[in-house]
Amino acid sequence: MNVVEIGNIKIGGGKLALLAGPCVLEGYERSLKIGRRTKEIADKLGLPYIFKASFDKANRSSIKSFRGPGLEEGLKILAKIKSELGVPVVTDIHESFQAEPAAQVADILQIPAFLCRQTDLLTAAAKTGRAVNVKKGQFVSPNDMKNVVVKLEESGTKKILLTERGTSFGYNNLVVDMRGLLIMRNFGYPVIFDGTHSVQLPGGAGTTSSGQREFVEYLTRAAAAVGIDGLFLEVHDNPAEALSDGANMIYLDKLEVLLKNILEVHEVTKKFL
Repeated sequence: MNVVEIGNIKIGGGKLALLAGPCVLEGYERSLKIGRRTKEIADKLGLPYIFKASFDKANRSSIKSFRGPGLEEGLKILAKIKSELGVPVVTDIHESFQAEPAAQVADILQIPAFLCRQTDLLTAAAKTGRAVNVKKGQFVSPNDMKNVVVKLEESGTKKILLTERGTSFGYNNLVVDMRGLLIMRNFGYPVIFDGTHSVQLPGGAGTTSSGQREFVEYLTRAAAAVGIDGLFLEVHDNPAEALSDGANMIYLDKLEVLLKNILEVHEVTKKFL
């Protein structure tokens, strides 16, 4: 297994890493508040923490949906949060030209699921020298992600993370095939489980996606039992007010108990990996 180093954090070294934060940046103060509380919980539990938020959500269901502050302002906010909390950050890029400026701030460039096969985007991200986290597309099999790995390797990087976030199951629904975690892990790189997008109901509310937050705890425990190197969660102090993906985001006041339960399972499972 290739261990991916993000600053002083090692993903794939046996410890479970946490990538968590709001879906999209909702201004500096609120995003910082969410990140600070998440870091406090992670520190208490001994979890390496990476702050997650998007500067732009280019794949929203409706053209009227909130997308975020945009590249320039969003990177300024991420840089301030990174400095204030003293943690690495991960953010999405949607177009090749965003890779280089985003890499000036982000420690991990994330490729959204819908774009996981976009060669130019993968190549641009790899060439920055930053770690690249690729969300497995809802429309591809776990085995198909081997082609993604090869694209990144041949573009000059071995700082690769692969994330499972569910597979399309009919219309407006996702299911998680836990076999995919093992298949992708066998490619030699750390595997992350996205516990909140996996319960998303894409387009389930017509002009927005819906979700089934109540299943997050069960799927994340199951993933930990199979074997993962990192956990991706979108969290919010009040998901009902969230400007994106509120229906599947975790309440901050529920996060500590959820992570404790997952860690108990992870400690047992890692002995067999």
